[in-house]
Amino acid sequence: MAVYAIGDVQGCFDELQNLLKFVEFDPTIDQIWLVGDLVNRGPKSAEVLRFAKQMGSDVVKVVLGNHDLHLLATAAGVNEHSHRMDTMESILDAGDREELITWLRHQPLFHHDAELGFSMVHAGLPPQWSLKKVKKRAKEVEKVLRGDNWREFFKNMYGNKPDKWKKGLADWDRLRYITNCLTRLRYCHEDGRLALKFKGEPKDRPTGQIPWFDMPNRKTKDDRIIFGHWSTLGTGQYDNVFSTDSGAVWGDQLTAVRIDKKPYQWFMIDADPAGLPHAKKKNR
Repeated sequence: MAVYAIGDVQGCFDELQNLLKFVEFDPTIDQIWLVGDLVNRGPKSAEVLRFAKQMGSDVVKVVLGNHDLHLLATAAGVNEHSHRMDTMESILDAGDREELITWLRHQPLFHHDAELGFSMVHAGLPPQWSLKKVKKRAKEVEKVLRGDNWREFFKNMYGNKPDKWKKGLADWDRLRYITNCLTRLRYCHEDGRLALKFKGEPKDRPTGQIPWFDMPNRKTKDDRIIFGHWSTLGTGQYDNVFSTDSGAVWGDQLTAVRIDKKPYQWFMIDADPAGLPHAKKKNR
């Protein structure tokens, strides 16, 4: 069995299918991990969700990204945060909208495979959390997303505060912090606070900000982690972490890394800018 972790698809369904053909993916024996941001800004978000849903959780492992949560927030009626670059109509106007939305909000924010020794998150992990605590805290948000109160969650999700973990965090502040780590994080301040505003390359980062995976004393430094979210970082292996977002939605590439055996193999296919409404725009 081959296991391929694939970077942010963001509605680039044709590119996803081309990549799967390129690696000769066989759904009867192989598995794919989609690292979040299945939807938005690309042209075929509904097709991506239908594909993942129809394949089933034994074949396709999914974690939620910030764009997936943004879609759910829009479906919940929290639409003051809609963006001019959003392309979610294929889901919001679909006849199977409710089925797709329900499926999406039942997906996890964190996936761990003990046998493979790999974990998957969309964005990053704060330095204070062990893998055990990451799994536990992801489940706190997942429980709300899957419950009757899921719309209320999205009324309270947006915001950059609190920016540092403490045991006393409770209610929406606690859930917002967990969500920001798992779906938005790129950098931390030197003292461990989340730095959520800057999105660029590490060489251009503000003084005192560090990529989350380079934080000293990070408790997950010995754990192998797949993540996406960071197209300006690009793809590659940084010690035990694997960055997979190569900017397909911007007309660049879609990337897969095979993680079930060493040496790890990387596969990339070019995106077709002609079919992508925001290709090569710089504000990611």
